[in-house]
Amino acid sequence: MAFSGNFLCTSFKKELMTATHNFTAASDQFKLALYTNSASFNAATTAYTSSNEVTGTNYTAKGNFLTSVTPTTSGTTALTDFADEVFSNVTISSVRGALIYNEAATSDPSVCVLDFGADKGASAGDFTIVFPTADASNAIIRIA
Repeated sequence: MAFSGNFLCTSFKKELMTATHNFTAASDQFKLALYTNSASFNAATTAYTSSNEVTGTNYTAKGNFLTSVTPTTSGTTALTDFADEVFSNVTISSVRGALIYNEAATSDPSVCVLDFGADKGASAGDFTIVFPTADASNAIIRIA
């Protein structure tokens, strides 16, 4: 088992300090790519890779573009979110997790690793990523 939890990538935290990522600029394009359990991702993941990315009907390598939600705060926590993402009419299997990364930045730097907990799939149907509630306790990206 190569996936072992959800992680905000350590490199992403540093890159926030160097203005590599901007969740409100149209120039920054965040994507979500899907992977099999053979992918080796953890907090040390630094960038998109095609290694062990899923393949299948109507799935495009490098994944789908995400729609960012404007960053906000709740108490002392800064947070942002994405609109739920649908991979339409795909046939894919053994999807164990995903990587969110910034395709617009040099070298496609990673943001976070998502572990689905078990293999998932779709057969000539929609594969939907439902993001958690955008609040201080649940948002997909939050810094306390």
